[in-house]
Amino acid sequence: QVQLVESGGGLVQAGGSLRLSCAASGSIFSINAMGWYRQAPGKQRELVAAITSGGSTNYADSVKGRFTISRDNAKNTVYLQMNSLKPEDTAVYYCNPSSFDLPPREDYWGQGTQVTVSS
Repeated sequence: QVQLVESGGGLVQAGGSLRLSCAASGSIFSINAMGWYRQAPGKQRELVAAITSGGSTNYADSVKGRFTISRDNAKNTVYLQMNSLKPEDTAVYYCNPSSFDLPPREDYWGQGTQVTVSS
């Protein structure tokens, strides 16, 4: 079973940038798509970006044009570059083998990484 570990979160001012990483302990070659989710306090977890094994990407409207998802299969790692951050981007961010067409796999949730954007 693949274990996923998220990192790269932190405190940043509005307009700043962060790059999140999601490292898989096992091979992710067998996983077709990977997604980045976020959960803000008092809100449901939402998918913000996804990437297929072939590199096709898709984004939630709220982050389109500001976030970029990428993957390095040789390093078993998926990234989320976040630019022009807004206070409403504050949340715990998680990765999960899923996409906008596939539900998340409940047994793959990691500890997440906290992103806090100050105004």
